[in-house]
Amino acid sequence: MSSVAVLTPESFAEHRSGLKDQEITGCVPEDEAYIPTYLEAFPPLPEKGAPGEKSGEPASAWGSKIRPIKASVITQVFHVPLEERRYKDNSQFGEGEEAKVCLDIMHRTGAHIELSLAKDQGLSIMVTGKLDSVMKARKEIVARLQTQASATVAIPKEHHRFVICKNGEKLQELELKTATKIAIPRPDDPSANIRITGTKEGIEKARHEILLISAEQDKRAVERLSLEKAFHPFIAGVHNRLVQELSQETGARISIPPPSLPKDEIVITGEKEAVALAVNRIRAIYEDKKRKTTTISVEVKKSQHRYIIGPKGNTLQEILEATGVSVEMPPLDSASETIILRGEPDKLGPALTQVYAKAKSVMVLEVSAPAWLHRFIIGKKGQNIGRITQQLPRVHIEFTDGEERISLEGPTEEVEQAQAQIQEIINDLLVRMDYTEVNIDQRFHRHLIGKNGANSEVFFSSEKSCLK
Repeated sequence: MSSVAVLTPESFAEHRSGLKDQEITGCVPEDEAYIPTYLEAFPPLPEKGAPGEKSGEPASAWGSKIRPIKASVITQVFHVPLEERRYKDNSQFGEGEEAKVCLDIMHRTGAHIELSLAKDQGLSIMVTGKLDSVMKARKEIVARLQTQASATVAIPKEHHRFVICKNGEKLQELELKTATKIAIPRPDDPSANIRITGTKEGIEKARHEILLISAEQDKRAVERLSLEKAFHPFIAGVHNRLVQELSQETGARISIPPPSLPKDEIVITGEKEAVALAVNRIRAIYEDKKRKTTTISVEVKKSQHRYIIGPKGNTLQEILEATGVSVEMPPLDSASETIILRGEPDKLGPALTQVYAKAKSVMVLEVSAPAWLHRFIIGKKGQNIGRITQQLPRVHIEFTDGEERISLEGPTEEVEQAQAQIQEIINDLLVRMDYTEVNIDQRFHRHLIGKNGANSEVFFSSEKSCLK
């Protein structure tokens, strides 16, 4: 069950780190890039001693400032979690449907795409090209490689046209920005619900942006509160239940930026009295939590962070619900291992216990096995490993070419069972098989191989008979 990736983890990390600054500072849209003509870049030299020429005047374009050439190529790197992957057959990674889809997207958009399989079986995808090509490719990748969800957001019917804007420009920009598909009801449809289809993160971002557009056009009261993002989880509540209750009780519409969006601003719209009431309630929660809560910082291995976050952030919500403590995780693309717990002092201890328990809920261990034996352990077409992973589907088994170890990762009890089964296969093979290297002059290799590989077939048949 060996994984074949387009990039090795080392080269991917090196390439990604080398392009990160370019993504942030060096990207400009294609229509803003300027390429000078040959004459502009290399104007003719001035003629000597032209009569009547003033000594202080530049005689040619060499005296004028040449406009700089701006970069027009950007790189974006994003992650597709295992639970959101549409194709999960890792035995054909780099050759299966994911690779075919990426090849088709590259042909259609002109962007360059590289895939890497992360240790948690998620995909790291790097897209390089001109801004327009990268945005189009990213949208297609999300639509074709990630499982899609959908949600609706209701805004006044008269605000729909501001989401679309002239010739649909705003709508297209929003879809590209969030990698979602946004369906707005036709003018003759009485429904005010706008349907958003995409990934969970994309839906949250699109919903937030649509509510902000509506708020801008709302003729009623609009209030913007700039409150520290660290306290947003307490205002939103577990699974956003508290902010939904506040919205129902006050009648105001409250928009809190999703965790993935680095914004402090909370927008409240509605009737003046409703907005004022909601603002007071939110400020009261914020001031109370700011006064009562404190923080502790702990260091947890980066490889364990995903177990604390949980699928779609559910584990963080469970900790918040059980203890009232918010757990702040560093960004996935950050090397930081520091986790911050924020809550009331007497609740921090139980929350910390849960954080460590979640981090250790998955075990990682290694089994020693000679590198030459790996393909026999895997078995023909992955039969041996396939039997183990069918019995223990939550265990991830990884073989690394050239290394005399096999990595196992998953729930502690299941990892121990997988370790015992693999060790049994290794012991059996070592009793029946051996390995040696024979140095033969390269001149004789073709004779060993034989015409059309005939001798190789003989050796292979002998090898199979030895394994019976």
